[in-house]
Amino acid sequence: MKNIKSFGTYLLIVLAILVIVNVLSDKFFARFDLTQDNRYTLSKATKDILKSIDDPVTIKAYFTKEGLPPQYLKVRRDFKEMIVEFSNYSNGNLVFDFIDPSKDAKLEQEAMQAGIQPVIISVREKDQMKQQKAYMGAVISLGDETEVIPFMKEGGAMEYALATSIKKLSVLDKPKVGLVQGQGEATTADLDQAMQSLNVLYDVNELNLDGSTNLSEYAALAIVAPKDSFTYQQLSQLDNYLSNGGKLYIGINRVDGDLTNAQGTEVTTGLETWLSQKGLTVENNFVIDTKCANVTVRQKQGFFMMNRQVPFYYIPISNTFEDHPITKGLEMVLFPFVSSITYTGDTSLVYTPIVKSSEKSGTQPCPTYLDVSKKWTNSDFSLSHLTLGAVLSGNIVGNIPSKIVLIADGDFAVNGQGQQAQQQQADNISLFVNSIDWLSDDTGLIELRTKGVTSRPLDDLEDSTKTLLKWLNFILPILLIMIYGFIRFQRKRAIRIRRMEKGVL
Repeated sequence: MKNIKSFGTYLLIVLAILVIVNVLSDKFFARFDLTQDNRYTLSKATKDILKSIDDPVTIKAYFTKEGLPPQYLKVRRDFKEMIVEFSNYSNGNLVFDFIDPSKDAKLEQEAMQAGIQPVIISVREKDQMKQQKAYMGAVISLGDETEVIPFMKEGGAMEYALATSIKKLSVLDKPKVGLVQGQGEATTADLDQAMQSLNVLYDVNELNLDGSTNLSEYAALAIVAPKDSFTYQQLSQLDNYLSNGGKLYIGINRVDGDLTNAQGTEVTTGLETWLSQKGLTVENNFVIDTKCANVTVRQKQGFFMMNRQVPFYYIPISNTFEDHPITKGLEMVLFPFVSSITYTGDTSLVYTPIVKSSEKSGTQPCPTYLDVSKKWTNSDFSLSHLTLGAVLSGNIVGNIPSKIVLIADGDFAVNGQGQQAQQQQADNISLFVNSIDWLSDDTGLIELRTKGVTSRPLDDLEDSTKTLLKWLNFILPILLIMIYGFIRFQRKRAIRIRRMEKGVL
């Protein structure tokens, strides 16, 4: 009877603890995040945005719930958990609803009318592959304004997508960013992918340096891939802008490669001379790198012409980044025909290289012949960690601090007309947009764009590292089983010995 009472008391205590934990979990939220990029921990920027919401924000998440592969169900679960965490930090100003459109034709129509189109996913069922529609998007509403996340992919930057959508709905006066035109620069149409991100937080305008525009109204100016010469008056306007604390992004082509006739030529706009006066020298060379993109060449094999992928060292792929807000979270950026940067300026200014070539790189003088079939040797790649992008800050012109972000390739973020040779990389866009963010925005959202792994190819690892991982993958499970078996054997042996001792029944 006493044991029954003790058990009843114990059970009541456990139930009371469970009730208290559930009540506290509604008031307080905690999570242990062991991921490398803290992808399950909300940033300070996101928390600040949520706490500043004055009007109710509604999120309708249209996600297919059943019948999907595990990785898609995980996306749904992660998205729901993140919205719950958003709600907890919003002081009750964020409400949400999860809807499965697959079960109701009206809900399916509602989702599509809102801008969320189904994607087709291959699903294995009873040893057969079938195609299934799946909805994985959300609609964020604030008053009469709405923002749509049409598809949330696996590994995507969920926090960035949600935080920027809410920020875009709640912001009243966006900072202005000027995209300089008139010298053959890239337009907003050429930078369409980047504009999709920039337009969330900024009012991006194309402008000419003709003296009719008040440049001081712009939080940052961007000069992307100019082809024609700048006049003295235009460069003087840039000096005046910097002297008043302006922030300037420059993506400059010092060289150009034409794959149709295999010629590498020099590009001169006068901007390179203006930069050199500030100590920033964009060298008249092509950087070559063993980490590079492939190009397709046609070669004759017997009676047939075959397409073959060969490395093209004139298109480096950089994954060497300094610890800087612009490059935080980036994994690889592809540069079609890039030059090296050297700094010989005033030591009172802060010069920071942010993007570099690999440890096996080199340079080729300009002009040059872009020979795809050239036999390269190790001596061609005797240099390492050449600077491809840099930041200069301080009193560059006058006595007011200003900033310049310089990338020695103007085309890496261009995705419009004439950009056939480059397969657009997500981190290419992030490098450009992060640069504008760092120059003109202080909200901290810059850190969220690359929160989520984009690509970590095994081919980039050293051969010794790949061999070690392969053997660990093979041996470690066997070793753990053997250790467990040995420990179990020793325990049973010790039990048998104790039982055999004199006096043990």
